[in-house]
Amino acid sequence: MKISKIVILMAVSITFISVGIIFLMKDKKEVLINRNNTMRSLALNVNQRNELIVNNFVDEAEKQIAEAEYRARIVYDGMTLDELAAKLDRILNDDLSGKGYLYASHSLEVGVDPYLAVAISLHETGCKWTCSTLVKKCNNVGGQVSSPRCPGGNYKYYETLDEGIIGFIDNIARNYVADGLLTPDQMNPRYAEDPSWSYYVNNYIEQIRRV
Repeated sequence: MKISKIVILMAVSITFISVGIIFLMKDKKEVLINRNNTMRSLALNVNQRNELIVNNFVDEAEKQIAEAEYRARIVYDGMTLDELAAKLDRILNDDLSGKGYLYASHSLEVGVDPYLAVAISLHETGCKWTCSTLVKKCNNVGGQVSSPRCPGGNYKYYETLDEGIIGFIDNIARNYVADGLLTPDQMNPRYAEDPSWSYYVNNYIEQIRRV
């Protein structure tokens, strides 16, 4: 009788131990699965990061190649963009020195004749020699009348000279070129009250062609 009880107790103990081992193994298996999943997730993130780095490198490389190819192309009057910029720089002085590339690139981008844009700036600002107070204090290179206004007048104020150049060229594209006014003679009635304005601008265009 006693032996039977001992056997039963041993069987019960073995059962509990087996169940415990099964649960421990199950828990350990879940831990391993979770850890593996985490490691796979981390590995995926690393791969994605590396892929992103490679793609960004490729994009940047392609961007540089595209820019180099663009600069090598003839873009205006038989010149590359860099040659055009250098030509414009030869007639731009004082505050506008070195702004030839900005005039050239942005004018071509928005469909404005680069010679025309520079010629108007030269006439309005005197920057073939010494730039006007309007340029120095308000960064206005085209005699634009608008807001925000320069102190003591109706001329438009720009925060920086580059913003002033871009805003001026955009104004020509939007309010003149878009309406089919492509030459100084066509623009004169709208741009300036002085009927001789187009004469002076045309004269500057010819000077730019010769520099």
